[in-house]
Amino acid sequence: MAYQSLLKTLQERDKLSASELKKVERVKKTSVAESLPQLLVKLGLCSELDVADAFVESGQFEKVTSDQYPLETQLPETVSLRFLKNYHLIGLSHTEDDITVAMMDPEDQFNIDALRLATGKRIIPKVGLPSEIDAALDVQYGENRSKMDKLVDDLAVDDLGEEDLEHLKDLASEAPVIKMVNLIMQRAIETRASDIHIEPFEQSLKVRLRVDGVLQEIDAPNVKSTAAVISRIKIMAKLNIAERRLPQDGRIKVQMLGKELDLRVSTIPTMYGESVVIRLLDKENTVLDFAALGFAGRHLQQFIDVLAQPHGIILITGPTGSGKSTTMYAALKQLNTSERKIITVEDPVEYQMEGINQIQAKPQIGLTFASALRSIVRQDPDVIMIGEMRDLETARIAVQSALTGHLVLSTLHTNDAAGGITRLLDMGLEEYLLTSTVNGILAQRLVRKLCPVCKEGAIAAPEIVKDLRLKRFAPDGDIVLYKPVGCSACTGTGYRGRLAIIEFLPMTDPIRKLIMAHEEAGAIQKLAIAEGMETLYENGLVKVIQGITTLEEVMRVTSET
Repeated sequence: MAYQSLLKTLQERDKLSASELKKVERVKKTSVAESLPQLLVKLGLCSELDVADAFVESGQFEKVTSDQYPLETQLPETVSLRFLKNYHLIGLSHTEDDITVAMMDPEDQFNIDALRLATGKRIIPKVGLPSEIDAALDVQYGENRSKMDKLVDDLAVDDLGEEDLEHLKDLASEAPVIKMVNLIMQRAIETRASDIHIEPFEQSLKVRLRVDGVLQEIDAPNVKSTAAVISRIKIMAKLNIAERRLPQDGRIKVQMLGKELDLRVSTIPTMYGESVVIRLLDKENTVLDFAALGFAGRHLQQFIDVLAQPHGIILITGPTGSGKSTTMYAALKQLNTSERKIITVEDPVEYQMEGINQIQAKPQIGLTFASALRSIVRQDPDVIMIGEMRDLETARIAVQSALTGHLVLSTLHTNDAAGGITRLLDMGLEEYLLTSTVNGILAQRLVRKLCPVCKEGAIAAPEIVKDLRLKRFAPDGDIVLYKPVGCSACTGTGYRGRLAIIEFLPMTDPIRKLIMAHEEAGAIQKLAIAEGMETLYENGLVKVIQGITTLEEVMRVTSET
């Protein structure tokens, strides 16, 4: 079979399994018109980027970035636009003797020969992403309109009334609307977005993606298609499309661009329709490994030691979107052995884990954290995970569980580790119960990681080193600080991915004495630092000096203490 090196590379990079390869081979026998790379993308087994990167790694091909496509066509009129679009081909440059082209499939000898005959010149193939090639062809051949605009032209939405429910259902099931929603989701996957925000306004429909914690706007459907697009998402999530006055929550499971995704959908009524937020949970890219999450050195050892204790409470604190759930699941993964029974109560269940009994809280029918916990303790668990300690009743049951020999993990919304203690005291939990059950409190924030491809370093100015006291982290040699630049690998942002900066407060006897004396969070923090605790800010500075992130990122999420 052709494309052996491409397939071998995809398998080596864990982008294609043996069963998926057999599936492609079966389909290829009945689909002669499409090349193997086209089939891989069409069947959703690999993304465009996976195929392009595999071609670069397995052959002698160079990859073309979106900014390298010329505004004017480089091919003669003898080459038709239809041919170029069908096979995802575009001219990049030409000389007297040869033409350089970008192709989805640079190993397609038939198309290379066809171009050579049509132009009378030698063809030099490079690798391009089909979506970028098609967009560049639209610019070159005077069709500089977005895919979204073209899809809206095919949509008959002019006479759509808000109450015309049957028409809305039919419309949401039509090809143009399905393509619009798929296009948004594909863009989100390609840019590694964690959330899709679809927001209707009077004159427009906005679509924004949260990439590495920062929102960025993308090409959106026309405002005429608002009701149809939102209805399509609600149908996929099995929500009631007739109910537009109340918030709703649902889930979608989808396989797209070679990834199996679990999408969490939330709708809420606004002035001009329903605002939809879709959380993308990519099982393949979810790394539940402490080192990859940003844990290292003393912090990592302290946290593992606390997890190894047979009973007690471990708290993880931080604001919304600080990675608390991911850290919690990483801890559960470490604890998940055949000797332990683990039960969780969550709202919502974010990651489904084999071997762990996960309960979805449903307050509307009385299944709250507290009521679920009362039943959980009768299920003979070893480890209990509570999604969040929201009230005194939940905190009391968690304490009782810890006192009766269970290990309890939970989260709190506080700014730092010491603040977790005062929050529980403010809830009404007795200090003697708190000191005898809490083993340790972890606080964390997420910072964007510098793109390893394009980051640039420079020796830090002496005044910066002095002001921030950076020499305490690297006493020998010059201190190099890195800055984001931007390239095709990081879509021009200079950052790629995120990691946690953390502080861990172990419950020591001196800290217990302060809690019993009702000391405030500041005094507890001060003593913890004296005992050797590295604060969020200091842990961030360490990662700056290591060239993992930037000073600006650390300053954005922390304050100097």
